[in-house]
Amino acid sequence: MLAIRTRRRKAAALATAAVLAGLAAPSLAATPATASAAATADYDPAYYEDAAGKTGGALESALHTIISDQTKLSYAAVWDALKVTDQDPADSGNVILLYSGISRDKSLNGGDTGDWNREHVWAKSHGDFGTSTGPGTDLHHLRPEDVRVNSVRDNKDFDNGGSGFTDGGGSLTDADSFEPRDAVKGDVARMVFYMAVRYEGGEGFADLEVNGSVDNGSAPYMGRLDVLKEWNEQDPPDAFEERRNQVIHDSYQHNRNPFVDHPEWVEAIW
Repeated sequence: MLAIRTRRRKAAALATAAVLAGLAAPSLAATPATASAAATADYDPAYYEDAAGKTGGALESALHTIISDQTKLSYAAVWDALKVTDQDPADSGNVILLYSGISRDKSLNGGDTGDWNREHVWAKSHGDFGTSTGPGTDLHHLRPEDVRVNSVRDNKDFDNGGSGFTDGGGSLTDADSFEPRDAVKGDVARMVFYMAVRYEGGEGFADLEVNGSVDNGSAPYMGRLDVLKEWNEQDPPDAFEERRNQVIHDSYQHNRNPFVDHPEWVEAIW
């Protein structure tokens, strides 16, 4: 198999043909789930073996089957899991908040001002899955965020533009959309694409899809597709995101976000 590195901006430049010619994983040092420093991940290339040679709908279907083999967490268990998956590389007692970039004490999880809570990147009202075990508790799109900043994001779709707000860390918002800070734009996009592939109408949940709208409300859609694709290219996976993917696989759900390992698959599918 041809080894394909997906780190940094070189990932977005890989041709789709080269991507589908071989699916070997990056040869990088494994990271223990409890490590305090951000590190890259090491995984078995056989994990994606059934996706070899596929593109479009066939690739999406193969990835759905692969990543649907997972261990599911309760919503309560998500609290402790996020304290590990989103641990601050510079301070093991803190977590990094997704949209604001603030490092906050792990113990300050809850619902009060100054706390961090469990942000659903794919807004839970988009498909009405709430906090149900499955999409409502999937660590691949649940992240720590300041309670008030989480409220500012609300259930808005993602798009460029808007105004800054207190503790936003560079994130912007307007009446119908939310733009995360530059450092996590790609992270957000890849979480959304993961959800669209993982949840396709089975197990009693809605078929989640990415579309071109910013007014999806309670429909099982999330936008905007063209902007999310741009963000995936502009902000490739970094060591923090790669480590997070590995920790979720090794210690919690035992499945992966394929778009962190192969961000070029976004273009191959959409």
